[in-house]
Amino acid sequence: MKVCIVGLGAVGGVLAGWMGTRLSAGRVQLSALARGATLQAVRAHGLRLREREGDGGRESTVLLHASDSPAELGPQDLVIVAVKAPALTAAAPAIAALCGAHTQVLTAMNGVPWWFFAGGVPAANPCAGLALRSVDPSGAVASLIPAERVLGGVVHFSSASPSPGVVQHVNGNGLIIGRATGSADGASHHASDSRLQAVAELLTQAGVAVTVSPHIQRDVWFKLWGNMTMNPISALTGAASDRVLDDDLVRHFMSAVMREAQAVGAAFGVPIEQQPEDRHAVTRKLGSFRTSMLHDTVAGRPLEIDALLAAVREIGQHLGQATPFMDGLLGLVRLMARERGLYPAAGVAAVSQRAPD
Repeated sequence: MKVCIVGLGAVGGVLAGWMGTRLSAGRVQLSALARGATLQAVRAHGLRLREREGDGGRESTVLLHASDSPAELGPQDLVIVAVKAPALTAAAPAIAALCGAHTQVLTAMNGVPWWFFAGGVPAANPCAGLALRSVDPSGAVASLIPAERVLGGVVHFSSASPSPGVVQHVNGNGLIIGRATGSADGASHHASDSRLQAVAELLTQAGVAVTVSPHIQRDVWFKLWGNMTMNPISALTGAASDRVLDDDLVRHFMSAVMREAQAVGAAFGVPIEQQPEDRHAVTRKLGSFRTSMLHDTVAGRPLEIDALLAAVREIGQHLGQATPFMDGLLGLVRLMARERGLYPAAGVAAVSQRAPD
């Protein structure tokens, strides 16, 4: 199987590292679309994967064909997209160029994706076919990467990229995948979907704990519900997760935003039975950590505001649902990011200024 990783950061790099070190010889032809410092580092030294201490803490070097030219890499069987959401619009033409007639595109990204309502919901659903302009302003991504070839992915492992071409596995190994246009009632025929099953088998053989979902939108929404508040609040305050949750006023504000998102999800058929305080308790068990958005803020990288917050607000507006607490959080984090040059200025479409390294 020809597999190309787009985005050799924390998530994409770990997946590439696992496939490059754990699969039998000849199982995959592994490549990566990269640029800048990451491309230079991987060409010079290979991709360096540092396993977590529980797995021995060893470092492995993965040799893979890295290029900034999709034409050089050629059509793939599987393209794994692991870029941050703000980089997707710029990366989409290259992703499309990696696709042949039967290529599958697995998105391993945070937040609400462009394909969220392209399938997998009944035609009578009030959001069926809704094009989310907050994450795909011009519709270019949907045009270049149609939902019919997409496998949605929900990442349940933590990792980091301390320097270009170096990735560190921190904890976990879970990944939920499912066809973006799966059946509208959630009773997917995924067991008979041989191409989806082939991807699941490949990743399982690479040591990933894969769950095949009959309704990947539900899994995307549930993960989003947990990180749509912690990420922006940590970026605004600079506080680690435990400090955020220790402040009663901040925690209650987070819960208010989450209840608004619950109402939005219930209105388009994805209810969440868990209560915000129960989710906070789960987050506490993860210990003190700095969110990815806080890391991006400190490093001066564009922030995933639209996929985590603006898209949820857009869905709420489409449904006629008021989201005053969410609106406040979106406005604050967006203003902070604009002042730091990490989000487009008012009146400018929120598209990436460059493709990912």
